[in-house]
Amino acid sequence: MKVRVLGCSGAIAKDCKTTSFLVDADVLIDAGTGVGDLTLDEMCAINHVFLTHSHLDHVAALPLMVDAVASQRTAPLKIYALAGTIAALKTHIFNNVIWPDFSVIPTVAAPFITFHEITVGETTLITGKTIEALPAVHTVPAVGYAVSAGGPCWVFTGDTERNPAFWQRLEQLDVAMLVIETAFSNREKDLARRSLHLSPVALAEELEGINPRKQFPIFITHTKPFETELIMDEIAEFDGALPAGRHVPHDIRWLKAGQAFEV
Repeated sequence: MKVRVLGCSGAIAKDCKTTSFLVDADVLIDAGTGVGDLTLDEMCAINHVFLTHSHLDHVAALPLMVDAVASQRTAPLKIYALAGTIAALKTHIFNNVIWPDFSVIPTVAAPFITFHEITVGETTLITGKTIEALPAVHTVPAVGYAVSAGGPCWVFTGDTERNPAFWQRLEQLDVAMLVIETAFSNREKDLARRSLHLSPVALAEELEGINPRKQFPIFITHTKPFETELIMDEIAEFDGALPAGRHVPHDIRWLKAGQAFEV
């Protein structure tokens, strides 16, 4: 299974694209502005989109991508999300005001997109890949995802703050790599907590939920462009000062758009 990072920034700027991951050629996890780097042929090959939540940085490119390739598709693009996320998309984006309602265009019987409701803990089998919706704690209904092609999982937290249920489930999974958000630096840790994002100090607490017997790379995503260097410095500082009982530092890396991983 190949995971390609299309975008992983918490905001836009030159070389900063918002959250989107392409799994093999046919599955998209979130649809942020990074989708714009795909060719038309690559967009046409995507048949399934799994959304973590409805915030703009995770869905901004979805209506534009559908419009770009709809005339070339022979079947609807399937969009999987929580009920609250689907309701938000229908109300605020595919509403014939902001964007056409492609769930009834060109016809109700044969639309360009279809919505498929998922729930936390539910697994979906897509072309040999198992995609599980993981719990997330955010300001809107949200999930993360664990994706496996029969081996260890690629795990993405989605946007979340402190989340004990996530770590409980992670303990049960065979994890190849973890992608976890850290949107704000410690100087904005209060804002991070109010907006239900992580800061390095909160990340340090969360990573203590990992069984020390399990070792896998941890990639930091969703950093604000102005704060990325500071966030990574603060993470390096806390991970260099090992808490009591932890004898091995975490393998923490910064995620970058354009990276690709074989999982």
